[in-house]
This record gives sequence, structure tokens and C-alpha cells, in this order.
Amino acid sequence: AYGYLDEKLKSHLQTRLSRGKADLALWIDTPQLATGRVVVNSAMAQQYAQALRELSAQLNLPLGLTAESLSKLPDVLTVEQEPVDEDAVWEIVRGVTDEALDRLVAMREREGAKLRDDVLSRAKDILEGVAFVEERSPQTVKEHMAKVEARMRELLDGAAVDEQRLLTEAAVYADKIAVAEETVRLRSHLSQLQEMLELDVPVGRKLDFLIQEFNREANTIGSKCQNSDIAHVVVDLKSEIEKIREQIQNIE
Repeated sequence: AYGYLDEKLKSHLQTRLSRGKADLALWIDTPQLATGRVVVNSAMAQQYAQALRELSAQLNLPLGLTAESLSKLPDVLTVEQEPVDEDAVWEIVRGVTDEALDRLVAMREREGAKLRDDVLSRAKDILEGVAFVEERSPQTVKEHMAKVEARMRELLDGAAVDEQRLLTEAAVYADKIAVAEETVRLRSHLSQLQEMLELDVPVGRKLDFLIQEFNREANTIGSKCQNSDIAHVVVDLKSEIEKIREQIQNIE
């Protein structure tokens, strides 16, 4: 009788919940339905009575036929319920559903505030890691060139070192390990992350896509780095990004 509520409830929940899986259980207590009309199928009762008399005579068994015993046989008594006022029922169901949704949303907001604080804390750690990479990366070029120059002097055994060759080598190496573009994009992504977490609209799916960009930049930095200190920081960055990705799955 209440199957028509399924689609109404589904649509109504979608106006308040945009992400995740929700289970809703509904119990309807309708004592007023007991006022329905009881209908006696006299023709069916007469057929049962006649059949039982014949059976009693054939088997020489006592009949013991009563109105109560007949009433228990199939289709002798039926109950015709009054038509359900679907609009009236929906108004009641929607009201109690909204009460449940209000409590659910309030709980999610409390949990969401904690998730936001956790994500922002990890974003701060990522930003510190980006700052370290930006500061340390240029130094690796100088360190590499110092090693190259020392090796060249060792091989040339006192002969003059080709400074132009060194400059060319430095330029090629610097371009190879340059991560400025990646760190700039990471900073931009971090800024977007903070802005999204302050919005009053669902952002979970957008954050999913954004965190993929975090991973892309971190992986590129990791592939370019030629320094153990930077490599360790990149590992930490990827660890924090993964933790944020997991938390984002719980954010609407």
C-alpha cells in the first residue's frame, strides 16, 4: 500500500544528501486501517459447508461444523480497507524524514568540521615540504656542478677547465631537475583546497579530482629529484596526500 513512497523518499533524500550511500528504514503504524469493512463471502461458505457435509457422510465422521470453523477457511472472510490518502501519508512521512535528516546533517557537520581541520593540518605540512623543495632544489645544481668540476680537474690533471662547457652542463642539469613549475602548481592546488573546504556546497567529488593533481605534481617532483633530502621530503608529501585522499572520501 505504501510502495509509492519509495521514489518520493529517494528524491527527497537527494535534496539533502549529495554523496555517499544512505539507508532509510520506515515503519508505518496505521491503527485507523482497522476500521476497514469485513466482507462475508456467503456463496463460498455455503460451498464449504456442503462439501464438508458430503465428506462427513462418505467417511462416516462427525461434522462439527460451526460458523467459526467456516470463517477460518480461505476467502470466506475478507477485509476491504479504506483507500489510503497518499498525499496525507506523504506529508507525515516527509515530516519525520526531515527530522531524521536534520539530525543526520548535524552529525555530519560536526564530523566534517573535524575532517576539515585534519585535512588543513596535512595541507600545511605539504606546504612546508614544498617550501623545502623550492629552497633545496637550486642548491643541488651547485653541488652537482661542484662535483663535475672537481672530476674534470682530476681528469685534466692541471689543464685549464672549459668554463663554457661547465656552464652548458649546469644549464642542462638545471633544466633536467627543475621543479619550479610543479611546486607553483602544488601551491595553487593547496590554495584551491583551502577555498573549497570553506564553501557551503558539496565539494567532495571536486576534491577527488584535485587530489589527483596533487599526486601528479608530487610524482613528477619525485622523478626529477637527484637529491636524497628532497627524495625523503617527496615521500612525506605523497604520504600526506594519500591521507588527505582517504579523508576526502568522507567529505560531501
